[in-house]
Amino acid sequence: MKHRSFYFLLILVLLIVDQITKAIVFQKIAFLSSQSIIPGFFNLTHIHNRGAIFGFFSQSDSQLLHIVLMLATLVALALVVYYFFMTPPAEKLTKISLSLILAGALGNLIDRVFRGYVIDFLDLYIKKWHWPSFNVADSCVTIGAFLLVFIVFFKRRRICTPSS
Repeated sequence: MKHRSFYFLLILVLLIVDQITKAIVFQKIAFLSSQSIIPGFFNLTHIHNRGAIFGFFSQSDSQLLHIVLMLATLVALALVVYYFFMTPPAEKLTKISLSLILAGALGNLIDRVFRGYVIDFLDLYIKKWHWPSFNVADSCVTIGAFLLVFIVFFKRRRICTPSS
């Protein structure tokens, strides 16, 4: 159990950072307003996302879509928790990637349950091209997923190939 304490602490810290940043944006930036941080590249923009990560399906007001997203999140959380506990303690990078995914999924699930939407606010852009707005939780899920893909395709391949 001791080896898991670091990962639980990581999840908790990321979850707290996610919720605090969303609360600050909610209080300090009016809905649909922006504050320029790096002109021509980065704004803080208060958006309510009722859809999936990076705003996919955010224009839909469908209650069915909301339920499907909640169920998909719960299923994904269950799978990630299962793999987290099944991953051997020696696979630290895998545990970190799963912890990032858990923190992000929990952060956005909390928003969906208590607000009915997720607060997105990180707005990266070049000229008129904007990357879809996102938040700390989305960043955690994305970084965790990329890290997991890296582990699966690169790290494990070396372990599984026979020695010459």
